[in-house]
Amino acid sequence: MLNALRSLTKHPTPTALALFDSSINPSSMNEVMQIHAQMITSGLSHHPRFLGKLISLSALSADGTSDVNYARLILDHSENPTIFAVNTMIRAYSKSHQPDQGLLLFRHALHRLLEPDNFTFTFLVRSCTQLHSLELGESAHSAAFLRGFESDSHVESALIHMYSSFGCVGAAHQLFIKSLQPDVVAWTALVGAWAKAGELDYARNLFDHMPERDVVAWNAMITGYAQGGSSIAALSMFHEMQMAGVKANEATMVSVLSACGHLGALDQGKWVHVYIEKNKLRLNVNLGTSLIDMYAKCGEITRAMEVFNKMSEKNVLTWTTAMNGLAMHGLGRECLELFDSMRWSGLVPNEITYVAVLRACSVAGLVEKGQLHFQSMIHTDGLEPIAEHYGCMVDILGRAGRLDEAIDFINSMPVVPHVGVWGALLNACRLYKRTDVAQYALRKIVELEAKNDGAYVLLSNTYASTNTWDGVGNVRELMKRNGVKKVPGCSVIEVDGVVHEFFVGDKLHPKHLEIEMKLEEISSRLTLEGYVPNTEEVLFDIEEEEKQNALCRHSERLAIAFGFISLKEGMPIRIVKNLRICNDCHDVFKLISKVFSREIIVRDRNRFHHFKDGSCSCMDYW
Repeated sequence: MLNALRSLTKHPTPTALALFDSSINPSSMNEVMQIHAQMITSGLSHHPRFLGKLISLSALSADGTSDVNYARLILDHSENPTIFAVNTMIRAYSKSHQPDQGLLLFRHALHRLLEPDNFTFTFLVRSCTQLHSLELGESAHSAAFLRGFESDSHVESALIHMYSSFGCVGAAHQLFIKSLQPDVVAWTALVGAWAKAGELDYARNLFDHMPERDVVAWNAMITGYAQGGSSIAALSMFHEMQMAGVKANEATMVSVLSACGHLGALDQGKWVHVYIEKNKLRLNVNLGTSLIDMYAKCGEITRAMEVFNKMSEKNVLTWTTAMNGLAMHGLGRECLELFDSMRWSGLVPNEITYVAVLRACSVAGLVEKGQLHFQSMIHTDGLEPIAEHYGCMVDILGRAGRLDEAIDFINSMPVVPHVGVWGALLNACRLYKRTDVAQYALRKIVELEAKNDGAYVLLSNTYASTNTWDGVGNVRELMKRNGVKKVPGCSVIEVDGVVHEFFVGDKLHPKHLEIEMKLEEISSRLTLEGYVPNTEEVLFDIEEEEKQNALCRHSERLAIAFGFISLKEGMPIRIVKNLRICNDCHDVFKLISKVFSREIIVRDRNRFHHFKDGSCSCMDYW
């Protein structure tokens, strides 16, 4: 390599410069320094173009041997630096942990009367994006506009990406529609910004009109769907990506696993796990944590913990995700044991970790432990309680029937109680039929969120459980007056990799008649076993027979009937519901698991319920 450099010292011409580009490829900064020394002794260190190439070798080595500080020293000691050398340094800074240095260098270059070009502003805008500073980005945009570079394709693309990153979709869109030939970076940035803003239909339209799509563009749409709650669309998009022959990367897998977890789509989640292993994607912290989360949310907490135990590297989020999964499955004591192990590993818990800890205490009914951990969080770890912590503490006290203590705790809070706190108290009132306290909690919730349908339903159920139908009627009138509509129950079940949705009273499924027949069969078997419908939580004051019919058409009942006719005998039936499972459905599922010898796993809005041999993992405490 150095011999090649020595031959260049005799012929510092454009031909020699081309040889410099192709033949010199240092493998370490030590070799870069040797090249630098040879250039100094041969007089090439003052050649502007050779100097620029040396700075490039120092600052932008692709194999991780670069040293931005050394490159800057070379630039600072050069007598006549070119704009190419300055651009190289700004570009290097934009890729480093100190992008602000690129902006300072730009100002210094202007003072030295160096005239910036289109590449200067391209890298400058990237630096502003790295700094997450819209104000600086707008200043860079103005400077580019004043010098006539706003319409340059490279600058344009960088600006669209910058505004998209900041969520300034309007500004990004205006630049995009003015662009004559937006590149794939500009297209992808805008698609991602609309998707992130929830404009999924518009983002999809842009995506469909892209002249070319790389993995980043596909990821933008899949992530947009997954984060926007359109998990079925996210999985469909991933299938299209596979059909298009685009190889998925880590970011793809994380978003797809999130969608699988949201839907409880275990079969598809398992397939993704196999895909990761088959394509030898490294199971790093990010991907491993996503797998744990997926398995936990799909009801496979054992598999989740297997992934956790196999991971060689774990961060606080990994431990917290595993702990939260255990708590969600009612394994409160196991969650607390894992917390102790995390402590022994030397990792310091954060606020979210303590949310999982307090949830574990709640599901396990460990009031005193919950109080101790709450105090430890504040006094040992120095963490300021957030809204979720207060809600968990009220839930711990309320679920244990200690409503007066829960009210005292709320009254002693140093911050204004939020909806979650009053909601936890309201739920406890339903469990213990305290209509007086429930009315008070609802008033507080309505003051904060007048259209919180869940609160009205909880209060109505509390009245219904004591046959106080006047109270139910009053709640209904209040809901009408405030324009509140009850969110319909929705349950999903996965069969052979396909996710099926059911809404309460649903008659649109292609196998509706078969589902109805199976419901009748299940109902007859349960009646023979002595089942009597629990109509306490039916919202309206209607005839008993109508109440029973309303219960039989709950979305989870339709899903379980579909599971019976679609899954092989003996296979667990897994259901995800958007609302809290009602008392009657809970009783029915316990009985079904016994009469039909079938394991049923339900994830409702609060937690998991594993029904087996006539009992539930929640111990009837949810």
